[in-house]
Amino acid sequence: MSNTSPAAPLVPPEPGDLPPEVFEAHATALARWVADYLRNTERYPVLSTLAPGEFRQRIPDAAPEAPEPLEAILADLDRVVMPGVTHWNHPAFFAYFANTASVPGILGELVIAALNQVGILWRTSPALSELETATTGWLGRAMGLPEGWFAMLTDTASVSTLQALAAARERDPSLGIRHEGMGGRPEVPRMRIYCSEHAHSSVDKAAITLGIGAANVVRLPGDDAYRMRVDALEAAIAADRARGYRPIAVVATVGTTSTTSVDPVDRIAAVCAREGLWLHVDAAYAGVLALVPEHRHHFAGLEHADSLVVNAHKWLFTPMDCSVLWTRHPQLLKRAFSLTPAYLETAEQDVALSQSDYSFQLGRRFRALKLWFVLRAFGLEGLRERLRHHCALARRFAGWVEAEPGWRMLAPVPMSVACFRHEPAGMTDEAALAAHNARILDRVNASGQVFLSHTKLGTRYVLRLAVGNVRTREAHVALAWRLLREAAG
Repeated sequence: MSNTSPAAPLVPPEPGDLPPEVFEAHATALARWVADYLRNTERYPVLSTLAPGEFRQRIPDAAPEAPEPLEAILADLDRVVMPGVTHWNHPAFFAYFANTASVPGILGELVIAALNQVGILWRTSPALSELETATTGWLGRAMGLPEGWFAMLTDTASVSTLQALAAARERDPSLGIRHEGMGGRPEVPRMRIYCSEHAHSSVDKAAITLGIGAANVVRLPGDDAYRMRVDALEAAIAADRARGYRPIAVVATVGTTSTTSVDPVDRIAAVCAREGLWLHVDAAYAGVLALVPEHRHHFAGLEHADSLVVNAHKWLFTPMDCSVLWTRHPQLLKRAFSLTPAYLETAEQDVALSQSDYSFQLGRRFRALKLWFVLRAFGLEGLRERLRHHCALARRFAGWVEAEPGWRMLAPVPMSVACFRHEPAGMTDEAALAAHNARILDRVNASGQVFLSHTKLGTRYVLRLAVGNVRTREAHVALAWRLLREAAG
């Protein structure tokens, strides 16, 4: 009888991730690809030229059954993905509000993906929770906000505004909204939210989501500078109270989407204090300008607000998404959203901050890490220098428009956005002017060299150039101006 043991059965290797060595090799190649993209963004058309549905035709109908090599996947970035990309990182992106992924922010985002933190509770990532407190504290102090305000990071201003208005609704606990809801309760009065006609549509979406209803968002007329009229606010509140409605909040805007106008926050705050209303300030685009001392006057009265939103992913060069929500009433935010089932109870829950207690989102990303990278890599003075430069470029562009016959500025330029249009001699009909300027916009954007957007101010169709990309130079603004004049014929 043989003493040889039977051969061990062959066991296939356990499935798992690709090896770190594979990541290292391809990450090095991808870093070169990203660096080349940032170095040569201008070789791409700013606005994607694909027609609706065309990108989808480039993708197979089903996922591959067999693994595909990473080399093939990365090669498809250029072949498949890039033709369908609108390049927000392009220095001639002048539409909407710019959204720059800066070098430090991109590096931070890489680490965020690698660490893959899930901020459910403090213990699920102490670094996530406490770095969020630290970075928002840095930013708040640099902006001159009052000490002691609570801050947290969300994905977008839409969510920040939603959460702020949920806290406003929770201010009167006798309504019992959190537990009983609003449906089928005739004893719950009709709630009202007030904002300017130029306020962002996220106010309406928040009202829809919270069950308040879009019809209960009262949009007030603006003055000649597109700022909320305080007399109209006072009249609307009085009229609603007379009808038995319940005014709960006012949303003031510092830096409106169309014109970057600034609502008179100090006067609105006085009305809110007198009427017992929550004041939420939407400074999603413009809030970071409070870093610059000579622009601090735009924020007069901000210290009296109940909540404030500022998007770091707009004008603070932090990759999407990173929105900062501040409030001086964190207990109301917590009362609106805190819910601790047994599996989330921990020994430290009464002494350690879990931001999920202040949000309807349980799992939260490590957004603070990329904000930390950006604040440290640029420094406050570096950020101020870039913000000043962008405002100067917008004013320079406005000067060119004002000096050119047939062109007209349609709004002041308090920040880095210019609103303007072409008005040919003898053309006075608004419909004709709108069609004419829409054609100019289409021609300019079709060039692929720049991307601008439009808005409407009252009945007037207006072209809009917004400076905010960290890589934008005067040459890019001058290019936009040349293309506009050529397109106007």
